[in-house]
Amino acid sequence: MTAEKATYEFKAETKKLLDIVINSLYTERDVFVRELISNAADALEKMRHESLTKTEVFDDHLPLEIAIDIDEENKTLTVTDTGIGMSRSELEDNLGTIAHSGSNTYLAELVEAAKKDVNLIGQFGVGFYSAFMAGKTVRVQTRSWDKSEGHEWVSDGTGSFTISEMPGLHRGTKIIVELKDDAGDYAQKWKIESIIKQYSAFVPFPIKIDADTVNTVQALWTKSRNEISDDEYNEFYKFVGNAATDPMYKLHFSADAPLAINALLFVPEENFEIFGFGKMDPGVNLYCQRILIDQHSKNILPDWLRFLKGVVDSEDLPLNISRQALQDNALVAKLRKVITKRFLKYLDEQAKQEPEKYEKFWSTFGLFIKEGATSDYEYQKEISKLLRFESSKSEAGKVVSLSDYLLRMNPDQEEIYFINGPSRAAIEAGPYVEMFRKKDIEIIYTLEPIDDFVLNHLGEFEGKKLVSADRADLSLDKEDEKDAEKSQDSEEETIDKESAAGLTDWMQEILADSISEVVVSKRLVDAPAMIVNPDGFMTSSMERIMAASRKEHGIPGMEKSKKKLEINPGNSLIKRLIELRKNDEDFARQVVFQIHDNAMIQAGLLVDPLKMVERSYSILDRMVG
Repeated sequence: MTAEKATYEFKAETKKLLDIVINSLYTERDVFVRELISNAADALEKMRHESLTKTEVFDDHLPLEIAIDIDEENKTLTVTDTGIGMSRSELEDNLGTIAHSGSNTYLAELVEAAKKDVNLIGQFGVGFYSAFMAGKTVRVQTRSWDKSEGHEWVSDGTGSFTISEMPGLHRGTKIIVELKDDAGDYAQKWKIESIIKQYSAFVPFPIKIDADTVNTVQALWTKSRNEISDDEYNEFYKFVGNAATDPMYKLHFSADAPLAINALLFVPEENFEIFGFGKMDPGVNLYCQRILIDQHSKNILPDWLRFLKGVVDSEDLPLNISRQALQDNALVAKLRKVITKRFLKYLDEQAKQEPEKYEKFWSTFGLFIKEGATSDYEYQKEISKLLRFESSKSEAGKVVSLSDYLLRMNPDQEEIYFINGPSRAAIEAGPYVEMFRKKDIEIIYTLEPIDDFVLNHLGEFEGKKLVSADRADLSLDKEDEKDAEKSQDSEEETIDKESAAGLTDWMQEILADSISEVVVSKRLVDAPAMIVNPDGFMTSSMERIMAASRKEHGIPGMEKSKKKLEINPGNSLIKRLIELRKNDEDFARQVVFQIHDNAMIQAGLLVDPLKMVERSYSILDRMVG
């Protein structure tokens, strides 16, 4: 008996439409294999559901699996599933989506879909038609689970397709792709295996290539935490993170609102960016029902968490027609917010439970957290709890949190103080910490170039302002002015007010090109002088870094802001400077310039090294002459 065969002509618009699907919507040719496997997995999942609800199922002896056969000689790739299959009408509907939708309106919508992310289509047909990226002819042989007769669908993706009866088929669907001349790689086992491991490694049904099961790693994120051993977690991390060592931390969680999420995140042991390998790609992959949608996703976590490895799986995310880009930005933002906040909360919990282990994390990945503090206002509150710095109350090399600082604050202290320097030793030898030490007030040491930017961006912590110790308007307590007045009134310890005023006016005249004002300090204890910033928003460290950045990028420098110079009226050098001015004003002027340059260097600011060295030798020559 001759099998019934029908031929369908594509409409004029459909050829163009197919060209869009094949050449525009997908950026990588490999995804056609992913699409065929995904469709097969969907058919198997439907079959599994029917087998649970129906008493009689056609071919119920068949295992639920996907078989891939490769014929390198004939250049064919065959994907077979034992899923729910299709009847003739379903075959026409499912694979006729494009053939029966050749209207100008539909075409316009699909053209637009190729340009941007839209929620347009999720039907079988579009993913299936990606097979024509690599196939010159595609055959679909299928038989429904309802035991109706089987059929074959055949097309070259250009002018027409045919549907004919095909007796003797088992339940399921077989797709035979006759490969184009330039697509011979897809008839090689290594190529298909690599695609499966990249995109379809966690499909919940066995995928076999020439009888060998390829997807042997379980999708651990879908299992309950109490069903998974540490060894299983570690092996899974090594697989998804391409790592050789166990992870430092792991976070496995699920959420139902505002999105259904299963996530398994890992913190590696090493930070490869510090080894000079350049900026790393994001390490978390996005899945939808165990199918890879976005590898190294830049959508689901902020860039400053790029060091994380793992997977996020959400069934609620709508995908565009190619499954390669997320389309609902509002949902993506919700997903990113939920995962980010949950991970930051986890870090805070770990820091409290195992402080020493968290210190190791901080030394390895703290720079990323600081990056988040300076670039992502949305999570500043959570990030601020994770920050760690050395302080005057910590041991050398040990870090404290801002919360630790608050617990040790004096009852009447209103601000949290910090100061930048190249090292702990340099800071403690400098003038900025003298009064803090005298009054037993803790001060945070910001030892990294980014630290001042971090604290400046935060602005405050738990209602307490974060203040740099190089601010000109800094007042440690309400008694400062009284202390200063008492100190100035003591003839034995300091110069009198009139002499001090004359000295500051004279020094101001000498340093007018670089200093906005010379004033008597209320907080210097031993050092003769120090530079302070009239602008409370920009620390000396920040100014130095921004100037270096402008120079590196060839950006014209901004006019340097003038600093204030504070002098210590109780310091012996300042006292003798008054007498030196009377006896040898030219030499006294040289000493003033040197005091200024020394203070600038202690502030971490640039001076003219040639002038300074020449002046230093001149002063030394005078002293030994």
